[in-house]
Amino acid sequence: MNPAEWLKRTATRSPGSTALYSGATLKATYAQFDRTAASIGAALAARGIGSGCRVAVFMSNRTEYLETLYGIWYAGAAAVPINAKLHPKEAEWIITHAEAALVISDDEHGKDLEPLLGVAQPLVSVDSDDFTTLREADPMPAPFGMAATDLLWLFYTSGTTGKPKGVALTCGNLAAMTYSYFTDVDDVLPEDAILYAAPMSHGAGIYNFMHILRGARHIVPESGGFDAGEILDLCKHMGPISMFAAPTMVRRLVDAAKARGETGEGLRTLVYAGGPMYEADILDATEVMGARFIQIYGQGECPMGITVLPRTDVADRTHPRWRARLNSVGTAQSAVQVRIVDQDGSEVPRGEIGEIAVQGATVMSGYWRNPEATAKTIRDGWLWTGDMGRMDGDGYVTLHDRSKDMIISGGSNIYPREVEEVLLAHPNIHEVSVIGAPDPEWGEVVIAFVVAVPGATVASVELDALCLDRIARFKRPKAYRFVEALPKNNYGKVLKTELRERVKEEPAT
Repeated sequence: MNPAEWLKRTATRSPGSTALYSGATLKATYAQFDRTAASIGAALAARGIGSGCRVAVFMSNRTEYLETLYGIWYAGAAAVPINAKLHPKEAEWIITHAEAALVISDDEHGKDLEPLLGVAQPLVSVDSDDFTTLREADPMPAPFGMAATDLLWLFYTSGTTGKPKGVALTCGNLAAMTYSYFTDVDDVLPEDAILYAAPMSHGAGIYNFMHILRGARHIVPESGGFDAGEILDLCKHMGPISMFAAPTMVRRLVDAAKARGETGEGLRTLVYAGGPMYEADILDATEVMGARFIQIYGQGECPMGITVLPRTDVADRTHPRWRARLNSVGTAQSAVQVRIVDQDGSEVPRGEIGEIAVQGATVMSGYWRNPEATAKTIRDGWLWTGDMGRMDGDGYVTLHDRSKDMIISGGSNIYPREVEEVLLAHPNIHEVSVIGAPDPEWGEVVIAFVVAVPGATVASVELDALCLDRIARFKRPKAYRFVEALPKNNYGKVLKTELRERVKEEPAT
């Protein structure tokens, strides 16, 4: 199913319904949105861009982003959304690797990118007259037909350990993700809105589909990104709003709400994922803003679609094991099976730690033109996620870091998140990240990078005492590095690779 067909159906059913907003300013009804997408599709088709082609999108969050995506799909081509915060040379590598027939950008990003592109990848800026011409072409009467196996979205991984890999997501993958959202995550009503504060090139943008199907509104903040105060104001005036956010964004939003004496009025649902949500943070979030939070676990290779911890579990404080559930990522979504396996692929007993493997309709078709990586990651139909975790008797999965982040000290496995949770219980710690550093005697030792609450001080002896009171002695950090901030990527994930480099350059004493 071509998702542009969903747009056309919604526009036919409710042509006057409001669709696209920049902040509180209406930009298009569904009829206008659909016509623009159909026109872009026709203009692309006139350039010979259609089924089997790929079009790269490299721009900041804006309403034209959705017009562009649906124009690409109207033509039957695949979209290659690229994080707008990447360096132009990184974007150029992705564009070349994807063999994109066209790049659609904005003036801000296009001016540095265009000189790097060859003649095979022309660029059109949404701020130019050329894009206006695309938008005003005679529209296609209907979207190009696409099969479930056709490539729809080519997502490039962050590439923290080398060049990024292109994750090939098909129409069937994203349709299954969409239907699972309705079944497992949340409902969407026509009066609802989705707010795009996280990059539309990734999880936030992928959540457009269910809101298109239900004829809900799509709001891009005028800032084009995440501003906690702006979001709280939009929720009050434009709610009910749903949004996707990384845990670090949740922390900032809750801090802003507390500072303003607010409780998140108008925010219907906040789905969080993309990094560890620490117990202290989600307890604070629900205390301040109530039962508005849902956690999902997924990855690019199985987008937004592995497990879910529903709002009832996030807000529950009555179940005998509520705390364990709150620290989990929930249970398997409807479209997949989830197992915890050992190195040989055999399922481990409940409660034991192994690698999380997933099989189902939301799992990618493979890595773009990389059969070796595909074969390594998808084995016998199961996606090996690289994430370590355990499953309890009720099916709740608890993450224990990426397999590459696990610390092996003196032959014992140490999972950084376990240590981080303990350290975050200290009232004067705002953020923490734990890594393993090479050690000639132990193989690796535990190092904690600590960010204190502004204006507060924390002594290493206090943290030692906290650890010794709650976890085994061998898990206690050998050293604490007190820093002003943790390095993060464009999605709010802590860059542990950078922290490891810091330790190599400045060994702990």
